[in-house]
Amino acid sequence: MTEKKEHGFTLIELMIVIAIIGILAAIAIPQFAAYRQRAYVSALKSDAHTIANAQEAYYADHDTYSSSTTTVLTATYGAANLSDNTTVDNANWSADATSFVFTVTDGNHGSLVVTYESAQGGIQG
Repeated sequence: MTEKKEHGFTLIELMIVIAIIGILAAIAIPQFAAYRQRAYVSALKSDAHTIANAQEAYYADHDTYSSSTTTVLTATYGAANLSDNTTVDNANWSADATSFVFTVTDGNHGSLVVTYESAQGGIQG
């Protein structure tokens, strides 16, 4: 009598593999969310530096800082070209002859806010 060999996985083996995948997913998903958050904040900081550079260029040409986001970006870059989701909070935009302050917000993630104060040396917080 010949023995019949069975091929395939047992239920226990499959359950162990599923448990391992579940553990790896439980570790990876929060790390991925934190990575995305850091990427959004980095984009906001980059846009803040872009606006600050435009303000400094505007100051070099006009001997004063602009009180308008559109004016300063258009004068320097020809258009208000920020990242797709970044908006400038005009309520928190102020400029005088010696300094400027503005706040940028991620349009898709409204809780992400970066404030730039030239008198304080740049990005705050």
